[in-house]
Amino acid sequence: MRNPDSLSMPPNQNEDTPRGLVFAMSAYLLWGFLPLYMKQLAHIPAAEIVAHRIIWSVPIAAIVLIVLRRTDALREALRNPRMMVMGCVTAALISVNWGIYVWAIASGNALDAAIGYYINPLFSVFLGAVILGERLNRAQMVAVALAFVAVMVLVFDTDRVPWAALGLMLSWGFYALAKKSLPIGPNQGFLLEVLILLAPALGYVGYLMAVGENHFGTGVARDTWLLFGCGIVTAVPLLFYANGAKLMRLSTIGVLQYIAPTMIFLTAVFVFGEPFGTSRMIAFPIIWLALVIYTGSMLRGMRARQIS
Repeated sequence: MRNPDSLSMPPNQNEDTPRGLVFAMSAYLLWGFLPLYMKQLAHIPAAEIVAHRIIWSVPIAAIVLIVLRRTDALREALRNPRMMVMGCVTAALISVNWGIYVWAIASGNALDAAIGYYINPLFSVFLGAVILGERLNRAQMVAVALAFVAVMVLVFDTDRVPWAALGLMLSWGFYALAKKSLPIGPNQGFLLEVLILLAPALGYVGYLMAVGENHFGTGVARDTWLLFGCGIVTAVPLLFYANGAKLMRLSTIGVLQYIAPTMIFLTAVFVFGEPFGTSRMIAFPIIWLALVIYTGSMLRGMRARQIS
């Protein structure tokens, strides 16, 4: 049976496909370059940017579903109260994640954003153990412990909590967890989320226009086009990822996911000129070691299951 959420793709198998690699790589590269785009909007409040990310994502996601003729599941979800409640939870979490990310880039905390996305896979493993009762192997426990040590290094050396990193980690980790309980395809799920958020986003933008504090449609054409483009830079990589993940092995996706935070890290240091500092010189290698241990364990586990 063909996957109802694919772009006319062949049945999903546990193997890497060229098409899946193109989708996945495109998503991670776009996410990696996203700070360069968001930095151009640093003078605009994060809430206004998030509102436009929501508003302009709706038509893009809707066009994709209409072209694919996959709107039936969305209509069923809109009529299902339980599904709507679950959709509200995931929509709230993703909007919080977007807001923290936009603020982090604009305020000179892109390195913290990189930290958040680096340790997110380890936090997801931790959530799986605590909430879902999944058992951790020794390597996973070591990796999670190292990530905790890295965060503690940042806290104690700088006397401040890396709120952006923790906020991104928590919001995306719980979003991924809640997403598992949303019985709808990723393309339909994304459109459901932005549709739920559409009314508050329109209301907020309308309020800004009423009080004369909006940046969209004003005399500055550059701001208008950049805010309009927020829909493209939000929806396209998410849709690429959703479809690419279906045509890639989990192990490959697990390795590729480090592309985006690595690009964010390099951009923060070499383009934005954010200070690296002693604590980050210690914390980042610890995080990278944790990810090497975690990824190696994941790859060994998948090979063992394939052999058996």
